[in-house]
Parts: sequence; C-alpha cells; structure tokens
Amino acid sequence: MSTEGSTKAVVMALAANLGIAATKFAAYALTGSSSMLAESIHSVADSSNQALLLIGGKRAKRHATPDHPFGYGRERYIYAFLVAIVLFSLGGLFALYEAWHKISDPHPITAWHWVPVVVLLVAVGLESMALRTAVKESNAVRGRASWVQFIRRSKSPELPVILLEDTGALAGLVFALAGVGLTLITGNGIWDGLGTAAIGLLLVAIAIVLAVEVKSLLLGESASAEHVRRIEAAIAGVEDVDGIIHMRTMHLGPEELLVAAKIAVDAQDDAGRVVRAINEAEARVREAVPIARLIYIEPDLLRTGPAPAGRGTAPPR
Repeated sequence: MSTEGSTKAVVMALAANLGIAATKFAAYALTGSSSMLAESIHSVADSSNQALLLIGGKRAKRHATPDHPFGYGRERYIYAFLVAIVLFSLGGLFALYEAWHKISDPHPITAWHWVPVVVLLVAVGLESMALRTAVKESNAVRGRASWVQFIRRSKSPELPVILLEDTGALAGLVFALAGVGLTLITGNGIWDGLGTAAIGLLLVAIAIVLAVEVKSLLLGESASAEHVRRIEAAIAGVEDVDGIIHMRTMHLGPEELLVAAKIAVDAQDDAGRVVRAINEAEARVREAVPIARLIYIEPDLLRTGPAPAGRGTAPPR
C-alpha cells in the first residue's frame, strides 16, 4: 500500500476536521444544541485520531535497534488502536452522555435557528471532500476487493481508519441534521437529544469495528494469499529445492514481511550447494514480494513418505 497515499488521505481529513470542529463549536455556543456539541466533540476526536495516525507513521520509520531488532513497523498498528479508544471514549461515550442529559431535560433551540443547519450543510460538503480523497487513494490499492474485504484485509491501518471515520462523520451529520431539523419544526428538544444518541451509538459501533480489526494486526497477521502464492512459487522454482516442508509468514508492519520456511533438499547435496540454493531462494522471494524484508530458510530432509518425484515439486503439507 502506498504510504504517500495514506498520508495524503490523513492530512486531508485532519485539515477538514479542524475547520469543521471550530465552526461546530461556534454554532453550539450560539444555539445550545446538543447535536451540535456532540458533532463538535466528534470532530475533535477525529482530528486527534488523524494526528495519532501521523505520529504513528513517523515513529514506524525508525531503524531497528538491539532492543527492537525487528524494527518499529507495528507502531502504526498501536496508534491505530489508540484511535479506536479515542473514538469510543471521547466521541461515542461523550455523545451518549450528552444525549441522556438532553433527553432528560429537553429544550428547544430558541436563537439563531438557521446557524446549525448551515454549519451542518457546510460540514457535509467538507467531509464529502475528505471522504472522496480517501476513496480515491483506497481505489489505487484495493484492486478487486470489496470495501468490506479491503477494510478487513488491509495490512496498512490508515486508509481503513479514515474511510470508516469519514463515512461515520457523514452519517453523524445526517443524524444531527435530522435532530436539529425536527427540533426546529416541532419545538421539542427531545429530537435533538435523539439525534445526539444516534451519533453516539454510531461512533461506538465504528470504534468497536476498528478495535477488532487492528487487534488482529497487532497479534500478527500472515501475508495475503497472493503473496503466499508468489513466495511458494519463488522457492519451489529453485533447482536444488525439492519442495517446501512448511512455511510461516507474519507482517511486522504494513510494508515489512517476515518469512520463515523449511525446505527439502537432497541428502546427497553438499553444504555449498545447499547454501547456494538458500541464497537463490531468498533472492527470488525478495524479487517476487519486495516487502519480504526478513527471510529465514532452513534446509531439511524429508523424513516420511517416498522421495520426491522431481526437484521443485512440493510434498503434501
């Protein structure tokens, strides 16, 4: 996945949300609308999240150290998990608390009636621009995968996070418009509270989805099926490799893959021939999958079953 594309989408979303947050707070100060306050805090949470993603991306570029020999690529996953926590607490729980407060003591919007509607409509336009950028950058890397598959299978957290945040932001603005609009029409402030509650529930749901997906990345996900296929083909294509006994892969970061494989070699091969086969296999794997940065290949003999029929044919695993 393009790091530049991810950064562009994050920066675009951050710029949009900072402007939207300031405008929403001004509208809340004029009208006292709880939906506007919930949306203001929502924008603050989104801005904080985008700042966290940028920090995580920068820290992940640090070089490996003796204490962290596999590098810092997973910093991007850690900061993405913090995004889910911020969205859940600062965004979702605060909105639900404000909704409970407004429903318990509803009051109509009595001043500056047009302000929240205008602000929300402007916010819809800005959020649409941010979402359009995220969609454009995602389309460049998601291939034929559906949007659900892209969010679930992506090894880079930034674009899925921004996609979910911007989609949730647009849906939240619709809820806020409905709550404010019905309050203005009916004069009953309970609609404002219900719109706020809908925003809170939406943010909590998005935060849970993000937490589940990022947790999987933190635990260590394997390479994609396509990358596994390329790696297996690269190793099996080496002349002195009789097959792959077993192989494991794990993402150390979005653009850094660990490959560990045990290969079958002929019992009659000398050490020099085996070493040349391993070096060739490593070179082929790096050519086939450039993000395979750390490769460990161990030679072994087949211990069970008949001898391989021919070199390059992998035995059953």
